[in-house]
Amino acid sequence: MTTNAPSRDLEPIRSLGPSLFARIRSYTVMIVLTLIFVTPILYMFIGSLKPTDKVLNGLSGFLPTDLTFSNYSNVMTRFSNEQSGHLWRFYMTSAVVALFIVVGGLIVNSMAAYALSRLRWRGRDAVTLGVILLVILPFEAIAVPLYYMLNGSRNTLWVQWVPFVANAFSIYLFYTFFANLPKQLDEAARIDGAGPFSTFFRIIVPMSKPVFATVTILQFLSAWGAFLWPVLMVSDASVRPLPLAISTFQSQPPYAWGEIFAFGVLMVIPVLVVFLLFQRWFVQSVATAGLKG
Repeated sequence: MTTNAPSRDLEPIRSLGPSLFARIRSYTVMIVLTLIFVTPILYMFIGSLKPTDKVLNGLSGFLPTDLTFSNYSNVMTRFSNEQSGHLWRFYMTSAVVALFIVVGGLIVNSMAAYALSRLRWRGRDAVTLGVILLVILPFEAIAVPLYYMLNGSRNTLWVQWVPFVANAFSIYLFYTFFANLPKQLDEAARIDGAGPFSTFFRIIVPMSKPVFATVTILQFLSAWGAFLWPVLMVSDASVRPLPLAISTFQSQPPYAWGEIFAFGVLMVIPVLVVFLLFQRWFVQSVATAGLKG
């Protein structure tokens, strides 16, 4: 009796050992990955506050010395005429284009996915297969044909967002989420006399906040950082988006890396704001996908 008691008492302690070790290992891996992703952003932020001759200075570039906001004022000064364009106009162009792409994409892509996942109609499977095939088609494959189709509308705002409202990957994300919702919801709505539009807006949309947040973040990132299409379609500084503006800014002498870093910080801030606004539902979407997997 006395010999077995210590072994039984040690069993809970032994069972806690691997679990504690696994948690320490997981947190260590997450901390290392976080540092890998955060370090370039931190380096850019500190560099934007330092003189140009001390920016690209190896690991010492992380030292917060000789900090000043002159780089930001110099960026605004260099973009203060009609020839170079205005920084506020670049911001407005990117913001308007991203807003139309995100809002229009949420409406168009979610309704298309709802029709593919919840409604029954002839040819649905073929259209779904076509959407899946379009997901793997890179934009570079259709950039040149699209350029010739819309060449007459160069240097306009609408040509920067209209081709990107409908997005196959966003439709697929909505499709996979809607397909996993209980079918009984639609049946109950039909019994209550609700049509497809009423069912979609009153039942499906309120339950789909995670996927809406995910698509919002992904489409905003794509729209805010778009570069290839503006290079092809925009040559007028009055409708130039931020990625094209920073490319032009970087290629013009003098090559002031502190100012380039400051411009980069100005581009990153809206992305961080959007992610912070929708991170709750984005994390919920990732967690839900993991549980389903």
